[in-house]
Amino acid sequence: MPNSDTIAGVVLAGGQSRRMGGGDKCLRELAGQTLLARIVERVRGQVATLVLNANGDQARFADVDLPVATDTVDGFAGPLAGVLTGLEWAREHAPECEYVASFACDAPFVPQDLVARLAHALTEQGADMACAASGGRDHPVFGLWPVALAADLRRALVDEDIRKVDVWTARYRLARVAFAATPLDPFFNVNRPDDFAAAEAILVSSATNEI
Repeated sequence: MPNSDTIAGVVLAGGQSRRMGGGDKCLRELAGQTLLARIVERVRGQVATLVLNANGDQARFADVDLPVATDTVDGFAGPLAGVLTGLEWAREHAPECEYVASFACDAPFVPQDLVARLAHALTEQGADMACAASGGRDHPVFGLWPVALAADLRRALVDEDIRKVDVWTARYRLARVAFAATPLDPFFNVNRPDDFAAAEAILVSSATNEI
């Protein structure tokens, strides 16, 4: 079974945050901490090494103790481009890692056992890759991906213009790991200003401070 010593991680922050009105939503503060800092805190210990996938001027992430990798394909090609960037970064900078775990930058309650459960399911089901699910929905941006498929993913993005994650994953054996969605969906994501207010309310409530 893949373990944390052979798994790199990529935090996906390469989008344009249109529903938030643009800008870097991951650098907005949530209960006194940037959204990005909170996510990094929750996932760093789950992987051997971690990289931030973000486009534009890297100087704005100078306070973040992470290497930054821009999309390796042009045109803001979506989360698959971020996954590819993570796979190609790991192949070059972390050759001991056979898998890359991906994390969206806008999910402040991402499970702290996410990678372990994905790795277990991948092995148990004999799958090629794994993704999280909750409330009857898949969350493919929270996935575990083999570095060996980097070239295949690049061809899908560049030669076939594939952009939807599920179109690509349908070609492989995908293990789905279901997480409980109550009392709080751990994959709650902040896309709009109202979502920030809701997430902050959750964080300051004593009942959910330990999630």
